[in-house]
Amino acid sequence: MSITGSIAGALGLTPARKVRYAFVGLGDIAQEAMLPGVAHTGNSEVAALVTGDPEKARALGARYGVSATYAYEQFGALLRSGTVDALYLATPNWRHAEFAVPALQAGIHVLVEKPLEVSLVQSRAILDAARASRARLMVAYRLHFEPATLATLDLVRSGQLGEILAFTSTFTQMVSPDNHRARSGVAAGPVFDMGPYPVNAARAVFGAEPTEVVSALGLRHPEAGLGDLDDTVAVTLRFPGSRLAQFVLSYVGNTLDTYTVVGTKGSVTVNPGYMYGKPLEQFTILGEERGHARFKNTDHFGGELKYFSDCILAERDPEPDGEEGYADVRVLDGIVRALETGGSVTLEPFARSRRIDTEAQEQTLPAVASPPLVAASNPGRGKDRVPKN
Repeated sequence: MSITGSIAGALGLTPARKVRYAFVGLGDIAQEAMLPGVAHTGNSEVAALVTGDPEKARALGARYGVSATYAYEQFGALLRSGTVDALYLATPNWRHAEFAVPALQAGIHVLVEKPLEVSLVQSRAILDAARASRARLMVAYRLHFEPATLATLDLVRSGQLGEILAFTSTFTQMVSPDNHRARSGVAAGPVFDMGPYPVNAARAVFGAEPTEVVSALGLRHPEAGLGDLDDTVAVTLRFPGSRLAQFVLSYVGNTLDTYTVVGTKGSVTVNPGYMYGKPLEQFTILGEERGHARFKNTDHFGGELKYFSDCILAERDPEPDGEEGYADVRVLDGIVRALETGGSVTLEPFARSRRIDTEAQEQTLPAVASPPLVAASNPGRGKDRVPKN
């Protein structure tokens, strides 16, 4: 931070400097959700674009006023340019370490989409690079900043539901056979693409780490044309204290994203619970009393970017850090092994040192409209995955 920025911080003023981001990977999530949210963060700007598609580079550069564009092969030149402070990394999951590790080694901050990676080895490589760097690493768990999610955690932590016994979830969408998720096997399948949502939510609700993948059942629907992957997966996880989490993921089901937390005194269901672009809703049963709350639709992506930039400018470690990402990959890896063996998988002991701070992390930036996509498509079969605003 500059001397001027340090003085401004000491006076309680907002630093004038903005964090300069390079967007690496310009697929549907970057175009539809993150790029449109940058302008109203107040502390972030797009300084460079990295893509393997010159058409995307030209069109999106013109749309957002970005003249610095790089091919993937030119990534090293970008890191040496001195023109960016941070990356937003939205490549396919299995390419995260490829870009995150050299960026962190170069002192460039990294906001990486979830999952952190698709293997424990690659995830550890990213963590090691972050620990050895002065740069900060955050995994893009946008729901860690979303009001309905945080209100649900507050309810669970308040004790009003009693002792928490179970977490159940269903997360389904119809994926087009033309989307890359249908052509890249397990690394792009529902376990790594959608699995982080219920795994992360269950870990947050229980405030603990699962000890065992009790079972994982994968099914394939040839008529869906989705290639060599389990398009539907059912999972049971064991948590300490005789608690269970169960969820179903699917690329062939009608869109549904919901989870329920059951305790000895009540329950709460969040439906919708994971998607962006629409208000999330909470349904409670406390004894015999039923309640319903509909939360305002917010910009999940602009909010998480604003938070990360705040952390960079204030030289503060973000909450959904690399360890949080690793905690989920640990479970996802166990699910894949259980699918392969057909049996249960005991997970290596792991303790998370930090949890979501519901007061400090809430972000309420208003939702923004999604623009037309350039040489990219939403994974949904013949329609958008989520409604536009």
